[in-house]
Amino acid sequence: MSSADVPVRSKEWLSSWDPENETTWDSRLAWQTLWITTFTLTMCFVAWFLPSALVPKLNAIGYSWTKEQLYWLAAIPGLSGGLMRLVWMVLPPLLGTRKMVTLTTLLLIFPILGWGVRVQSPTAPYWELLTLAFMAGIGGGAFSGFMPSTSYFFPRRLQGTALGLQAGIGNFGVSLVQLLTPWLVGFGMLGFLGVSQQMKVPGKPDVTVWYQNAAFFYIPFIIVGVILAWTMLRSVPIKANIRQQFDIFANQDTWWMTVLYIMTFGTFSGLSAQFGLLMSNLYGAGNPAIVQGTGSTAQVLVAGYALPDPVAFVFLGPLIGAGARVLFSPLTDRMGGARWTLVSGLGLIASIAWTIPALTPDTSSAAALQGGFNQFLWGMLAIFLFAGIGNASTFKQMPMIFERRQAGGVIGWTSAIAAFGPFLFGVGLTIMPATTFYWIGVAWAALSVAITWWRYARPGAPKRS
Repeated sequence: MSSADVPVRSKEWLSSWDPENETTWDSRLAWQTLWITTFTLTMCFVAWFLPSALVPKLNAIGYSWTKEQLYWLAAIPGLSGGLMRLVWMVLPPLLGTRKMVTLTTLLLIFPILGWGVRVQSPTAPYWELLTLAFMAGIGGGAFSGFMPSTSYFFPRRLQGTALGLQAGIGNFGVSLVQLLTPWLVGFGMLGFLGVSQQMKVPGKPDVTVWYQNAAFFYIPFIIVGVILAWTMLRSVPIKANIRQQFDIFANQDTWWMTVLYIMTFGTFSGLSAQFGLLMSNLYGAGNPAIVQGTGSTAQVLVAGYALPDPVAFVFLGPLIGAGARVLFSPLTDRMGGARWTLVSGLGLIASIAWTIPALTPDTSSAAALQGGFNQFLWGMLAIFLFAGIGNASTFKQMPMIFERRQAGGVIGWTSAIAAFGPFLFGVGLTIMPATTFYWIGVAWAALSVAITWWRYARPGAPKRS
């Protein structure tokens, strides 16, 4: 091996970097890059989904928004995240991994700090909360930059595992923020971070909470991420201007993979953002057929029925989806991605169809309501499971279908479009019955199964992957 073959490192940029050359590939640097960017990506998902953890309880701590206004607040981060992914997808070749990850992580402080301030008193105008929700999309935008830049560091044989680990662990940020929020807001020892609030829940005594804790808790971790990114990351010189990166749109597989990733990540992100509100509006305090009145004096109309607390359940869906993405990624490296995308699509068709009857709660008795809630909960968790499997398999397919520079761009593009999931789910659940929206999901999954079989999975398929 000549000295010319050895990767040369400056403070930021690498040269002679070829991960397919086992004799010169620096695996230690590649895995170091993966773990640092995965940590910061987790913080990005925390910032992106923080509004979804706070919005369902805004009225309980003093705000008085309508059901539609709350859906929009939970949906806006999806809109902004999708728009910002269209920007972040072109940044890896332009800025490099080091600058992009550092600056993105630093920007997360602004929406998190804003939410921490504004939940302390129910005085913020609606437009200001919409602005904070929009800024949370910075965390969503990061995905379409972080994932392609990480793919540059790994050979194709490991990209399914590497990208699956990064995306899957990053997705755990959704569960992290939803799981920790109920605990953090009740932790009085952090009360010095701001004033307390009184949370009023129907049929229960008022509870003193500190909702700003759910935001401020993450700021030190974000600062650590900024320091790690700036001091330890390097950049691979994959050079392409914006015009060159747009050549992916001339490839029909870009569009087919976009359809498939909408099925998987669009479903995961959309339901992650709306799970709590949907549960409350179907089986909780948001359903006027179940609860009459507001605040601690509200009455549960169905005798013997215990209202489910969404915060006790909503973290489970993203946790299962993210876990499936991590666990199934090595399997996609061994077996190929297309066959697991088929499993994902067929599983989504079955689980969505099984959940649909539970979207119309039977309020005739407590037993009927509880049975419907159980079917709704297990159906939703199954949807998350199969969406997570598909998230892993599609990210294995893309590096196999496209050459390296294009694969990064396609990963960024498909991630950007699928990131509109929270927005589309919020709009869909606002303008049409939930059952109609879910049947659309069944049809989309059926279309995706047909595409996967014909283009990628069947014997003799044009792009077996």
